[in-house]
Amino acid sequence: MAIVAVSISPLGEGPSVSRYVVAAEKALAGYPNIKRQIGPMFTTLEGDLDEIWQAIRAMQEAVFELGAARVVSSIKIDDRRDKVISMEGKVKAVEEKLQD
Repeated sequence: MAIVAVSISPLGEGPSVSRYVVAAEKALAGYPNIKRQIGPMFTTLEGDLDEIWQAIRAMQEAVFELGAARVVSSIKIDDRRDKVISMEGKVKAVEEKLQD
């Protein structure tokens, strides 16, 4: 199980890229085993890392299919092997420490 933050951006397509974000997010519909959380700068994915790689490729292709000539993707991976992690668990751990 991995948690991955991904941002996929078309270059040279103007100041608003929300339609490209929508296309990338819709590409994730074909991956029901991947949990996702949309944020203002990144989408966070949780699931099998091999499947997440496939989903990221599909997201990139969706942006190209809208006419982007160049796409830049930023990916940050948390692949922890010593225990099971989740998006909610990581947030909860910080929130609990904020209460101290």
